[in-house]
Amino acid sequence: MKVDNNKAKNSSNQMSVGSIIARFITSAIVLAVTAFFTPGFEIASLWTLLLAAVVLAVMDYLINMVIGVDATPFGRGIIGFVVSVVVLYATQFFVAGYTISWISAIVGALIYGIVASIVPGKQTM
Repeated sequence: MKVDNNKAKNSSNQMSVGSIIARFITSAIVLAVTAFFTPGFEIASLWTLLLAAVVLAVMDYLINMVIGVDATPFGRGIIGFVVSVVVLYATQFFVAGYTISWISAIVGALIYGIVASIVPGKQTM
């Protein structure tokens, strides 16, 4: 029996694209819930939310690649929490309509960690 390797590769790629989309949607929902419950954390529109989710994911990826720290609030203890606060705060410099103060970033990182632990799936910050 001959197995078509191209077909197996294509189905593998489709699943990975689907999982990436699912993770992105989940991360955007977690970010929206975090912004809703965090005083001083505002996201102006749906497009701002989606762009912020992309920026957060890219910043998390780059930080993980450069210094090896997972930028999730509970990812690496206090270091992961501090990185999460910085990432939440720094995103406002890349996304118009996304505003957050330092205190709100600290509270937001706590809320993000709690919500992310409740919502199924792997979120990236």
